[in-house]
Amino acid sequence: MTRHVVHKSHPHDSGPLHVTGAAPYVDDLPTPSNALHACFGLAPVGRSVIESLDLSAVWAAPGVVDVIQAADIPGENNAGPVVHDEPLLAEDDILFPGQALFCVLAETRLQARKAARLFVLKARELPALTTVDEAVEANAFLHDPLVFQRGTVSTAIENADHSMASRLYIGGQEHFYLEGQGSLALPSADGLHVISSTQHPSEIQDLIADALNMSAAEVTVEVRRMGGAFGGKETQAAPLSVIAALGAQRTGRAVRFRLDRDDDFILTGKRHDFRADIRVGFDAEGMIKGVDGLLASRCGYGHDLSRAINDRAMFHADNGYFYPELELTSLRTRTDTVSNTAFRGFGGPQGMMLAERVVDLVAASVQRDPLDVRLANLYGEGERGVTPFGMQVEDNILPQLMPELAKTSDYRARRAAIIDANAAAGRSPIRRGIALTPVRFGISFTTSFLNQAGALINIYKDGSVLLNHGGTEMGQGLFVKVAQVTAEVLGVALEDVKISSTRTDKVPNTSATAASSGSDLNGWAAKLAALKLRGRLSEFWRTAKGIDGELTFANRRVHSPDGQSWPFAEVVRAAYLGRVSLSATGYYRTPKIDWDAATGQGRPFLYFAYGAAVSEVEIDTLTGANRVVRADILHDVGRSLNPDIDHGQIEGGFVQGMGWLTMEELVYSARGEVLTHAPSTYKIPCASDRPDDLRINLFDNDNTEDTIFKSKAVGEPPLMLAISVHSALAHAVSSFSPVGRWPELDAPATAEEILRTIAQEQAAAS
Repeated sequence: MTRHVVHKSHPHDSGPLHVTGAAPYVDDLPTPSNALHACFGLAPVGRSVIESLDLSAVWAAPGVVDVIQAADIPGENNAGPVVHDEPLLAEDDILFPGQALFCVLAETRLQARKAARLFVLKARELPALTTVDEAVEANAFLHDPLVFQRGTVSTAIENADHSMASRLYIGGQEHFYLEGQGSLALPSADGLHVISSTQHPSEIQDLIADALNMSAAEVTVEVRRMGGAFGGKETQAAPLSVIAALGAQRTGRAVRFRLDRDDDFILTGKRHDFRADIRVGFDAEGMIKGVDGLLASRCGYGHDLSRAINDRAMFHADNGYFYPELELTSLRTRTDTVSNTAFRGFGGPQGMMLAERVVDLVAASVQRDPLDVRLANLYGEGERGVTPFGMQVEDNILPQLMPELAKTSDYRARRAAIIDANAAAGRSPIRRGIALTPVRFGISFTTSFLNQAGALINIYKDGSVLLNHGGTEMGQGLFVKVAQVTAEVLGVALEDVKISSTRTDKVPNTSATAASSGSDLNGWAAKLAALKLRGRLSEFWRTAKGIDGELTFANRRVHSPDGQSWPFAEVVRAAYLGRVSLSATGYYRTPKIDWDAATGQGRPFLYFAYGAAVSEVEIDTLTGANRVVRADILHDVGRSLNPDIDHGQIEGGFVQGMGWLTMEELVYSARGEVLTHAPSTYKIPCASDRPDDLRINLFDNDNTEDTIFKSKAVGEPPLMLAISVHSALAHAVSSFSPVGRWPELDAPATAEEILRTIAQEQAAAS
């Protein structure tokens, strides 16, 4: 069927505003004349008991109007989204370094920041657990482990021709959104209006209502756009918004709250860092017989979303490979550090790192090209298509996608040339590496009730359309995609659809824009609302004109089967005069989801998104410096709603994943302070780190499931394409390894880590 708006490239709706710097974010909105500014006072110590907190100098500071402490919160002192174990403000104990002790409200932001540093704290510090290893040793866990088991893995490994073991440390990652955390709370006669940089307006609404002893109906949360989020504004936006709302309630004045970048680093959670312990048994051809894997993560002091994140790590610890017998265990460790949180991939990347280490170990041992070992162990039919959690893989396209990429990238010839060049390098410090790794990423919220969405569409008398839905725009292009869906169904031009802010008073009880499901969920909700409106207009116009047969809507006109057509606006005007409702809601819930967290079995995903990348890298063995020379990507987005937007998501995800695995190193003190809390100490990729030769193509493929216009999610899966970079770096280092050995290169593979691993391999070879 010919499509007029979807499956075509359209610019991002805010693109011109972004490139000119005119896009208004929360902190760009006009400050009300009577507004106050907020700032947290942060704990200078780690895990402690508070003996006294003197705020007299804070109160006396210039411009200070109010100082809020935990006792001033009328309702629940909580920012925890699932388990209520994350206080908005400290009470008797300090749970992690940098925890918010109180909040200052002052006439200017500078006055608030200066006053927030004048407190005098006396605290008795306690022994702290700060690393995964310490927490595992102390049996400190937030909840029970999740275990996937099939067969008797110990026997399978013992009886296999070969076996290998490895330990892999996988670092965390700071979100480093361009727009920091921010909120503006506005009191009104009807309650509170809070404008927040958040991925989850309804959760903010609920937390404000609970903390302020208000009903949710008295709180409206609005989001027009975010300057990036990457999961870091799914739960972490809550403390600012709740405290700003409380300040507005207490003073009757607007409250603006924006975190300084250093405070943002210190206060907000990161991607979970993991330790992966691996044992694998395999035959002489590299066929995997059994995998025993342990994934232990640093969750921090509170639960946040750690349970679901660690569950997803387990769901992806096989990536695209079938493990005949297995035991996979997830440990969710409690540490006296900031609660870690959602980050693009939501645990999936860490699980996939385990899977790719498994295959690299096997390939090195049997001395086969890792690509051949990967292809041989991919999911297949029948019993070889069942995941560790009992879901049948029905849509596997990796057996077609990976060979196609290997051919178009000339992978095999390039690998042979790299091996020869490394062998002949002599005294040259330069070594190269190459790897082709796949991605199989499950799409849906694994917390099943979140798989729902709503939309509201109004058509006005002139034929213009106003679109509102529960998704939030954080730069990923969700709004333009859902507008395309709306325009396609109604047969109008994309410019006829006005996109409006996400607001809890228009579409209630929304889920977070996360899990790569924004287009899937909100696109379907908008489509269903638009279909209602199209149906009403069709019924009215057929009756009014005596038309038999179905009407079609396209090119801003309504078409009858006999060839007549009328302007869409004319039909709308007539329908209004005929007292036809021109407003409709749509509601969508994802089908086929059936996941039992208690048993660890079921179908947590509607479908899988696939992709693969070939990365070629170069390392300087004298300095450890490394770069990605070339990357070839073939990614599956189903039938793309907007190819240019999807292309941008693939490129951005790959580079962000590359940063996580090569340079973004979080460093903590012995008591759990984040020492890398500014751009001066935390390195993220910049334009010059992007491979000069980056080739991205979309795999030609319809989604087999009934998704919105047969598209597939694209937000998170591309990040994991960057695992090919890490494997390629290990391949370069392996030029120093004894035959049959694979380097234990940890992530991030910084210059220091590369030099450490080279020395380790040289020692093993001597």
